[in-house]
Amino acid sequence: MSRRLWNLAGFIACAGLLGYAYYSQYVLHLDPCPLCIFQRVGVFATGIVFLAAAAHAPKGGGRVAYAVLLALTALATVAVAARQLYIQSLPPGAVPTCGASLNFLLQVLPLKDVLVKVLSGSGECAKVDWRLLGLAMPAWVLMASAGLGAFGVWANARRGVATVRPR
Repeated sequence: MSRRLWNLAGFIACAGLLGYAYYSQYVLHLDPCPLCIFQRVGVFATGIVFLAAAAHAPKGGGRVAYAVLLALTALATVAVAARQLYIQSLPPGAVPTCGASLNFLLQVLPLKDVLVKVLSGSGECAKVDWRLLGLAMPAWVLMASAGLGAFGVWANARRGVATVRPR
């Protein structure tokens, strides 16, 4: 299979993750907290890099650059998901109180301050509304992002993969 198709498969996986996130929000009525939204942004960014790599089908240093970009976007997503899992593991008295909504924060604070505030977490980020096989959604996002990052590095950093070029 060509590098282009591997990258397209990575993009489709990211689109599937985002599709389920929106299904959870609009059909299951599970409102995302700020950390959930940041995880979506990370999955979206990873998907965009996969799509760009599929469209570009790079050789040489370009394939390594895409591998690094995929690793970075996936690791950022893993870090946000791990932060939410940590907040969810805190005893009820140790969880920070719920703060203002993300939309409000973006309107009144500089982006740097919003990032710091959101990553510190709040009570709404500690709430677990959904589980599959005993794991909360951020755990699944963490595993999926780690897997997609490893897959992206494998698909792009290795040599000898033929690319399909249109005639």
